[in-house]
Amino acid sequence: MSRRTIGSVRTDLAIEAVEELQTQTDQVPPGVLMDQYQSFPGVHVTHVDVLDESAAQNMGKPIGTYITIESQALKKRNRTVQDRLSETLSSCLQKMLGKGSNDAPILVVGLGNENATPDALGPRVVNLLLVTRHIQEFVPEDLAGKLRSVAAISPGVLGTTGIESEEIIQGILSQIEVGAVVAIDALAAREVNRLFTTIQLTDTGIHPGAGVGNNRPPIDEKTLGVPVIALGIPSVVHAMTIASQSVGILIDKLRSSDPAYAQLGELGAAERGQMIQDALSPVVGDMVVTPKEIDLIMREAAQVVAKGINSAIHADWDEESIAEMMA
Repeated sequence: MSRRTIGSVRTDLAIEAVEELQTQTDQVPPGVLMDQYQSFPGVHVTHVDVLDESAAQNMGKPIGTYITIESQALKKRNRTVQDRLSETLSSCLQKMLGKGSNDAPILVVGLGNENATPDALGPRVVNLLLVTRHIQEFVPEDLAGKLRSVAAISPGVLGTTGIESEEIIQGILSQIEVGAVVAIDALAAREVNRLFTTIQLTDTGIHPGAGVGNNRPPIDEKTLGVPVIALGIPSVVHAMTIASQSVGILIDKLRSSDPAYAQLGELGAAERGQMIQDALSPVVGDMVVTPKEIDLIMREAAQVVAKGINSAIHADWDEESIAEMMA
């Protein structure tokens, strides 16, 4: 997933890039198709297809498909809706994996730092996956063909390994043949209400660390030579976003109640936003923030994502059998 910078605020989410452009033109940007629907009560899905290079440059996102699944279930700990969220994720991931061979091995890569909770989504999901590549020859006859070959790796981060994640993955692919890579990473959002309420899937790959301005070599089909599906959940938002939005709300209230602030209404949204950011940047800097319940929410997010991935990859095996195998 690549990053779009809106003002000085970074976002990994394609849907936020579309929404920002819609506020400027009041319509979906040219070269972009968008479809929205509700898969289950409480689970909303948005498909965004970036069709050409002009649209890609406009959005700051590569040409490809972006699927956003939104629900409040993680924050509200609604188990029923969380199950529906996993089902929706499974269905969307199956469609993306369907572009390759149905029986080709899958490599799942859990990006991020397991010791930093907001960045630990990838490693925690990998720990919950049903990994089967090493047991294919031992699978009972009645299960043969139902368990897809899956390998998984948590490559760690450059600061602790001294090796780029892309280099580690390239090394693995030089030794084993896979049909696709599924890369999981924590993301950065522009809107506070999207923290742990949004799952993004895309077939354009991922740029590790892009959401917090720490760009690393891309992990995508061009660099790896196999399809790469990137999956992520926003776990941090830039402090500047919160500060700018809060000051903006305050200005609107002052403008409506005090004539002295009326001239602020003559400024465009972008101009006013830039003015606020220029004033606050020396104080707020490039800090990012995360919910105070991060430990609990991250644990549940990892479970929801792992359940969806297991169901999507091992599509011919029922959920109860997968749960029993993982126990």
